[in-house]
Amino acid sequence: MVRPLSNDLRKRVVAAVSKGESCRSAALRFGVAVSSVVKWSQRYRATGSVKPDRMGRQRKSVLDPHGDFIKERIRQTPHLTLHALKDELAARGVAVSHNAVWLFMRREGLRFKKNAVRS
Repeated sequence: MVRPLSNDLRKRVVAAVSKGESCRSAALRFGVAVSSVVKWSQRYRATGSVKPDRMGRQRKSVLDPHGDFIKERIRQTPHLTLHALKDELAARGVAVSHNAVWLFMRREGLRFKKNAVRS
């Protein structure tokens, strides 16, 4: 992932735009994308700062509040499939994908293997 450009450069670009220079000419003069100049100017007008937001933050899973239910269902029915668990969650009003259930299971260490021996 690319790092954000320096705050010093952002401030100089926004100052140039604030003094009346167009976004396109400021971008050309400072060697940055026009879209960056527009976004920095918008951020400055909205917040008074050109500081970038945090990058790469983890999103919380939609299933975190339902973790106890999922763990209990796996404990009660160890042969429950991911698709069946997804359907049970949908019946409770939680619309998630098969992959979201699988990622939650993997993150929580709730692994189980389906094979012919277990039936």
